[in-house]
Amino acid sequence: MKRQARDAPSATKCPELSLTAARRVADLQAPPFLGIQEDQQDRGCFSASLPWRATFRTVTRAGQSRTLAKDTPRARRGGNLRAVVLDEDRVAALAARSVASLTRRDLARALLSVPSTEALAAVPELRRQLFAAGNPLSAAFWESAETVLGSIVAGAATIGDVRHWLESTGTEPTGLIGMHVWEDEGKRSELQAEMHGLLVAHLEDRLAAGEIEPDLLVTGDFLARRAYVGTQERWMTSPLPDGRVPMDVLLDEQDEQFLADWDEAEAEALSELRMVVDEVGERPLPGQELREACVSLRSALARPGWPGNLLAACGDVDPRDLPADDTELWLRLAAGIASPAGELPDDDKVPDPDDELDEDSQAIVALCTLQPYDWLAAVATLARRGPGTAAAAYDLARYVSEFEPDDDDRAAADDADEGDDSADSEFGFDEFDEDFDESEDQEAGEGFFFHVTGLWQALGALDDAERLTPLGWWGLPEALQRAWTPRG
Repeated sequence: MKRQARDAPSATKCPELSLTAARRVADLQAPPFLGIQEDQQDRGCFSASLPWRATFRTVTRAGQSRTLAKDTPRARRGGNLRAVVLDEDRVAALAARSVASLTRRDLARALLSVPSTEALAAVPELRRQLFAAGNPLSAAFWESAETVLGSIVAGAATIGDVRHWLESTGTEPTGLIGMHVWEDEGKRSELQAEMHGLLVAHLEDRLAAGEIEPDLLVTGDFLARRAYVGTQERWMTSPLPDGRVPMDVLLDEQDEQFLADWDEAEAEALSELRMVVDEVGERPLPGQELREACVSLRSALARPGWPGNLLAACGDVDPRDLPADDTELWLRLAAGIASPAGELPDDDKVPDPDDELDEDSQAIVALCTLQPYDWLAAVATLARRGPGTAAAAYDLARYVSEFEPDDDDRAAADDADEGDDSADSEFGFDEFDEDFDESEDQEAGEGFFFHVTGLWQALGALDDAERLTPLGWWGLPEALQRAWTPRG
């Protein structure tokens, strides 16, 4: 499924889930929503698009706030560094425009580029300077700036709060538009940077024309917000003078990068799994169990409904023309569970008035939500422990949370992460420290693996007590290697 074109029919029969389909939606569903408060999600307040994240250190998960710190890198490290004076000339230099033409967005970004205590102290003088320059902005903007900066200083601000304030300037694009999420400023591709700049210029034109009302946006006015998002969506889906449609070209690029990243993750997981298989040694194929399982599978695939329809979609097999060889049939179906390759049948059912996915479609989304690392952790643990190992959804999620990949690979990855300081380079911001709640991650993983265990039982890889069988011990590592091996 992850290799389908965006316009191809979706395996879930849902237009929003076509393409890297379930995988992209799954990324938006999968926890943790670090830095996004639940009541902010509908506003598109995604931390992934914040170029100023390190100006404060309060994050929220599941409505629960946690203050990490309240300083910027300069404040922490700046022993001998002089503080930068934030005045009209400094703001104009950052924005690369005259003081008289500075926008609310220019001021907000400048204020968020220095320690919040310095920014808060600079607000009154900045307000006087811009008034004298004939560019007073509005009282609502200055009041909101003091409110947000004061909240940051007090450690009470969330990423969503600051994201909302920045967007309320009327010329900052929302973090999420349709299925497109803007990357961090320092991580944007050349195309993203170009389109983001063009959209900002368009919003400035609409603001000057009186079509955007920032003083209403900052109060959270619903209609003003809806109109603001609509203005962006219309621009994103309309052709530019050169014929390009911003949303289309951005998603095309995003898809290419997504698939490249996914292939790289699969290649790394395949290498790790092969080492585990070599470490475990011989795992004999139980011929009788395989024959019995395939008799049951052929019968299930010949009947409509679960699990036949779902297995056929995962393995991309035609129930009327199944492989004659039992080993080939079993491995193709098992590999498809880890990497769905086909489509669910179009059964001409009356559409659900609530537009909810049916159970098989939900299962496809759950399977696509699981990352290569998740499959590696679960199957590697089962391979090492052998037949009889507990493999209920709870157990598989626990194996993922406890799994430790190869020490050398992990050290190399850690070194690479420590050396990547390109993000937010314009302002010198660090990334937020991520401190995920493992218990919540495990609970979410259990929900995704729930669909896996049912299908593995249908294959005979697990017994009725959800424990690994000899057939599963032999076949699951083989199937996963098949799923991740590029087909030449």
